Amino acid sequence: MNGPKTIPVRVAHVEPVTDDVRRFTLVPADGRHLPAYSAGSHVIVTMRGESRVWRNAYSLTTPSGVRDAYQIMVRRVSASRGGSAFMHSSVSEGTRLDISVPSNFFPLARRGGKHVMIAGGIGVTPFLSMLPELARIRARVEMHLCCRPEDADAFTDLIASRTAGGVAVYVEVAGAKERFGAMLADQPAGTHLYTCGPAGLMEGVAETARALGWPESHFHQESFGGASHGEPFVAVLAKSGREVAVTGDQSLLEALEAAGVDAPYMCRGGACGTCALEVLEGTPEHRDFFQSAAERATNCNVLPCVSRARGGRIVLNI
Repeated sequence: MNGPKTIPVRVAHVEPVTDDVRRFTLVPADGRHLPAYSAGSHVIVTMRGESRVWRNAYSLTTPSGVRDAYQIMVRRVSASRGGSAFMHSSVSEGTRLDISVPSNFFPLARRGGKHVMIAGGIGVTPFLSMLPELARIRARVEMHLCCRPEDADAFTDLIASRTAGGVAVYVEVAGAKERFGAMLADQPAGTHLYTCGPAGLMEGVAETARALGWPESHFHQESFGGASHGEPFVAVLAKSGREVAVTGDQSLLEALEAAGVDAPYMCRGGACGTCALEVLEGTPEHRDFFQSAAERATNCNVLPCVSRARGGRIVLNI
């Protein structure tokens, strides 16, 4: 596949974090050290089922200096496209997997005067590698966590184990402006804002920050790519004339891969733009976090890892 280099690993330990979240400890299958990475990095985990292959991105939750083992956390979701269900039902201690070399599209702005972090549910995971780094350099940090009541204690303990600072926890439903508007308006110049979680949370926080005059360069988002399903459609590959059917529980990228198309990818979460394909006909349903609003409006490109097609058909220059 036209993606990042893979590394064979063995699952050394599996442990529950909450009723539907498990932590997996991955060690190198060859006994060597794993590659170094920076705080906020993720890996792509390749999961090979009997009739399907999944490739999902998971944030590394171990501190960035650890190279003998990586840890990831996976939530099993009811509307899973198969990857999280596979990790929970088919992966146990001793299982062999392939992971990519770590990539980072959610790095710390190390020169920031202060760092405000807003996590939604399992979106807490990238912050678990970032918080120790910020503690090490004695940075000013403000942590906010939105989660279900039953997850609050476990997630709060994870955060507390990685930072000396506190965390504000919210378990009730509220809009981003209502919840975070005053807090964001009160931040000193030079503050950087980081969000990871459901698309609604990230979009709400971004809209609130923009309305308050935050510069685009000072807020950062990480998507875990879980919203790529939707109505089925057909992708026409203009260079060969092939038609690829994309089912409702597949991303466009997954359908291309299943059809044997060597499509490029890196983050699989709509953040890096590596997989962008030129659109010749049809209208994309944009779900990425890479293109600007103006770029999306042209409908010239689609990021197949998360975006889809409107109207049942799209023609790609591939």
